[in-house]
Amino acid sequence: MSPLTYLINQIMKAISRAIYLLLLFISNALSAQTLTTKWTPLLKANLTNWDVFSGIPNDSLIKAGYPKDVAIGLYKDPLKIFTVEMQESKPVLHVSGELYGGLSTKDEYENYHFKTEFKWGEKRYGSRATQKRDNGILYHATGEHGKFALAWMASQEMQVQETDMGDYYGLSGVTMDIRASKREPNDKGDWFYNPKAPARAFSETNTPTNHCARIQNFEKPRGEWNTLEVICLGSKSIHVVNGHVVMVLENSRIWKDGKEVPLTKGKIQLQSELAECYYRNIQIRQIDKIPAEIAKQL
Repeated sequence: MSPLTYLINQIMKAISRAIYLLLLFISNALSAQTLTTKWTPLLKANLTNWDVFSGIPNDSLIKAGYPKDVAIGLYKDPLKIFTVEMQESKPVLHVSGELYGGLSTKDEYENYHFKTEFKWGEKRYGSRATQKRDNGILYHATGEHGKFALAWMASQEMQVQETDMGDYYGLSGVTMDIRASKREPNDKGDWFYNPKAPARAFSETNTPTNHCARIQNFEKPRGEWNTLEVICLGSKSIHVVNGHVVMVLENSRIWKDGKEVPLTKGKIQLQSELAECYYRNIQIRQIDKIPAEIAKQL
């Protein structure tokens, strides 16, 4: 091959590479969802807007050759724990719950109103077989997948558990300030959201704990659809169950490089947590103030 031919070949390879990268950039830009003040649906007939992460395998998968106590990983869902079913021509997310896992948005969001409908299925698995059905909406999810319990990202959680919808959990180094008090004598039992109480830091690393209970139970009977909302504006968030504000959280932050820094944006991750459930009408919109119907409850 002559030096000129070699040079031409290298130039053509460089051009091809540049075209490929440009097309990839355009494709990613087109697939990213730019939020407006109008509701944007996040669930389609497939899961193109989402990434699946499967946690540690169950006994059936271990027998099939999956390593024990090692997360199955990103883009892997051998048991189809997250699938879309069409009901009345509308997409419904079916979460089988067979494994710990997470379904996360490809995009990160900040200053938004997230809203969905949720109901329980019948099946429960493993340690959850005789306990309350459990799930969760993780928001401001950030960093690596499987950071918490080899299944979920570091995130703030709106708990979705039978009789406990709207509770708060902090996963993997995050913190929220919540006005809270105890309802039992001698400071026993759980902390509950109390808008008249002093604010306290809730996290894995600070007193008192990473869990705070909602102010009241507004869940509908099992089998009925519940409307769940997470409102995030700046470092503040609000948990809403069936139209009722059940918790207000402030000063969202995360430990990073040895210090706490604000955590005001991230992905949204829906859990699979050993209990069958369904989501529908998953939608999101941009906000620059707390919606009026919520603000009047504060």
